Amino acid sequence: MGIFDWKHWIVLLVVVVLVFGTKKLKNFGSDLGESIKGFKKAMNEEETKPAEQTPPPVQPVQPQATSPLNQPQTIDGQAHKVEEPIRKD
Repeated sequence: MGIFDWKHWIVLLVVVVLVFGTKKLKNFGSDLGESIKGFKKAMNEEETKPAEQTPPPVQPVQPQATSPLNQPQTIDGQAHKVEEPIRKD
Protein backbone atom coordinates (compact mmCIF):
# COMPACT_ATOMS: atom_id res chain seq x y z
CA MET A 1 0.00 0.00 0.00
CA GLY A 2 1.61 3.17 -1.17
CA ILE A 3 0.42 6.71 -1.29
CA PHE A 4 -1.36 6.04 -4.58
CA ASP A 5 -3.13 2.72 -4.31
CA TRP A 6 -5.21 1.43 -7.23
CA LYS A 7 -8.32 2.84 -5.53
CA HIS A 8 -6.81 6.30 -5.58
CA TRP A 9 -6.08 6.02 -9.31
CA ILE A 10 -9.70 5.02 -10.01
CA VAL A 11 -11.03 7.99 -8.06
CA LEU A 12 -8.57 10.32 -9.81
CA LEU A 13 -9.59 8.96 -13.23
CA VAL A 14 -13.30 9.47 -12.44
CA VAL A 15 -12.68 13.05 -11.30
CA VAL A 16 -10.66 13.86 -14.45
CA VAL A 17 -13.40 12.43 -16.69
CA LEU A 18 -16.06 14.40 -14.84
CA VAL A 19 -14.11 17.66 -15.03
CA PHE A 20 -12.92 17.48 -18.64
CA GLY A 21 -15.39 15.14 -20.30
CA THR A 22 -14.62 12.29 -22.63
CA LYS A 23 -14.59 14.38 -25.82
CA LYS A 24 -11.88 16.76 -24.57
CA LEU A 25 -9.81 13.85 -23.27
CA LYS A 26 -10.09 12.10 -26.65
CA ASN A 27 -8.97 15.27 -28.46
CA PHE A 28 -6.14 15.74 -25.97
CA GLY A 29 -4.93 12.19 -26.54
CA SER A 30 -4.97 12.50 -30.32
CA ASP A 31 -3.22 15.88 -30.22
CA LEU A 32 -0.56 14.49 -27.92
CA GLY A 33 -0.02 11.51 -30.21
CA GLU A 34 0.31 13.75 -33.30
CA SER A 35 2.81 16.01 -31.55
CA ILE A 36 4.94 13.03 -30.51
CA LYS A 37 4.88 11.68 -34.09
CA GLY A 38 5.90 15.10 -35.43
CA PHE A 39 8.74 15.32 -32.92
CA LYS A 40 10.06 11.88 -33.86
CA LYS A 41 9.81 12.74 -37.57
CA ALA A 42 11.75 15.98 -37.05
CA MET A 43 14.44 14.15 -35.07
CA ASN A 44 14.83 11.54 -37.81
CA GLU A 45 15.07 14.25 -40.49
CA GLU A 46 17.74 16.02 -38.45
CA GLU A 47 19.81 12.83 -38.28
CA THR A 48 19.60 12.22 -42.04
CA LYS A 49 20.73 15.73 -43.03
CA PRO A 50 24.39 15.93 -44.07
CA ALA A 51 26.66 17.93 -41.80
CA GLU A 52 27.95 19.99 -44.75
CA GLN A 53 24.91 22.27 -44.70
CA THR A 54 25.92 23.97 -41.47
CA PRO A 55 26.80 27.64 -42.04
CA PRO A 56 30.41 28.69 -41.63
CA PRO A 57 31.34 30.36 -38.33
CA VAL A 58 30.98 34.14 -38.22
CA GLN A 59 34.23 36.05 -37.97
CA PRO A 60 34.24 38.80 -35.31
CA VAL A 61 34.34 42.32 -36.72
CA GLN A 62 37.31 44.40 -35.57
CA PRO A 63 36.47 48.08 -34.92
CA GLN A 64 38.34 50.55 -37.06
CA ALA A 65 40.46 53.12 -35.27
CA THR A 66 39.08 56.27 -36.95
CA SER A 67 39.10 58.36 -33.77
CA PRO A 68 41.71 58.62 -31.03
CA LEU A 69 41.30 56.09 -28.23
CA ASN A 70 41.13 58.69 -25.48
CA GLN A 71 38.27 60.65 -27.09
CA PRO A 72 34.84 59.86 -25.59
CA GLN A 73 32.19 58.40 -27.86
CA THR A 74 28.57 59.54 -27.92
CA ILE A 75 25.61 57.18 -28.03
CA ASP A 76 22.39 58.55 -29.50
CA GLY A 77 19.24 57.73 -27.60
CA GLN A 78 16.04 59.13 -26.21
CA ALA A 79 15.13 59.43 -22.55
CA HIS A 80 11.62 58.77 -21.32
CA LYS A 81 10.16 60.13 -18.12
CA VAL A 82 8.80 57.42 -15.85
CA GLU A 83 5.85 58.53 -13.76
CA GLU A 84 5.81 57.28 -10.23
CA PRO A 85 2.55 55.94 -8.82
CA ILE A 86 0.62 58.14 -6.43
CA ARG A 87 0.92 56.95 -2.86
CA LYS A 88 -1.99 57.24 -0.49
CA ASP A 89 -0.62 56.99 3.02
